Amino acid sequence: MRISEVLRVKGAHVVTVPPDTTVRRLLAVLAEHQIGAVVISADGASVDGIASERDIVRALAVRGAAVMSAPVTAIGTADVHTVTPDTALEDVARMMTERRVRHAPVVVDGALRGIVSIGDVVKSRIDELETERAALTDYITGSR
Repeated sequence: MRISEVLRVKGAHVVTVPPDTTVRRLLAVLAEHQIGAVVISADGASVDGIASERDIVRALAVRGAAVMSAPVTAIGTADVHTVTPDTALEDVARMMTERRVRHAPVVVDGALRGIVSIGDVVKSRIDELETERAALTDYITGSR
């Protein structure tokens, strides 16, 4: 399975925030959209970074409540690991595990086209396994 298939099911909408967004506003955006991360983007199409709930918690632990007034670029990750629609699901799972990331923006020719989370990857893999199990059960029992 490819990332394009995951996006076909979940959609390609990505919530972005400009680099000067405060951490306080970031929290509101995350809550409003019920998501765990946003792409930091000056123009809504490029990937300038990514900021997650995890980044906020770590920044609060180190810097305290003062971090709430800081821009998202102060807490987010600038070195973002991206994927393409043609990337295999297994490769994304491996990358997320090895690099300990939970979100990967999907980029085509430098432009943001979607985002996948570790939850999307796990759900897709479970769906694949259930389909395989059903096919094998049908084959073994002769239900075809």
